[in-house]
Amino acid sequence: MRLRLLLSSLAVVALIGASAPASAAAPCRDAKGKFTACPKPKPVKCRDEKGRYAKCPAQSATPG
Repeated sequence: MRLRLLLSSLAVVALIGASAPASAAAPCRDAKGKFTACPKPKPVKCRDEKGRYAKCPAQSATPG
């Protein structure tokens, strides 16, 4: 009896674990609900006064 309960609980845990990554992925959809390619965020490139690439300043969480 205990073995049957143990096996059934392991099966439930396995099913929950297998479906978690699929639900965690957020696919992009259009207005009609069809799958589309997700837009990729563009990297931020900071420039100095002369127009050369520079290290971006750190952004503060609370403005001063």
